[in-house]
Amino acid sequence: MEGILYPLIGGVLIGLSSTTMLGGLGRITGISGIVATSMGKFSQENVWRYNFLIGLILGGFIMKASFPELFNYEVNANVFKIIIAGLLVGFGTRLGSGCTSGHGVCGLARLAKRSIVATVTFIFFGMITVFIERML
Repeated sequence: MEGILYPLIGGVLIGLSSTTMLGGLGRITGISGIVATSMGKFSQENVWRYNFLIGLILGGFIMKASFPELFNYEVNANVFKIIIAGLLVGFGTRLGSGCTSGHGVCGLARLAKRSIVATVTFIFFGMITVFIERML
């Protein structure tokens, strides 16, 4: 039951958070867009973005302190591959005008055609990446 319960709770919380953001602020919960627009000179208009990002980071620390067993894993990856992957994801989010949180969670829920295409593209290239990685 525990294997199903935690992802289910996480999914419900993501859905509620995205709905609250859209209903409360009229904004899409696209993390890459929130991060990109909050970079640069401080702006009063971006205060909600700063608060969102601080809450996102604090939420991770609270989860780690409350449920340390969820973080009982080891990452055995090449640092060079991680850096390249991060740069490619960043490039892809700018190219696709959003990320999986904006397109996959919020856009699909609104049946946005652009988000459907973007999400299918994310999944397709993720599958190709895993295939290539496994073959090497």
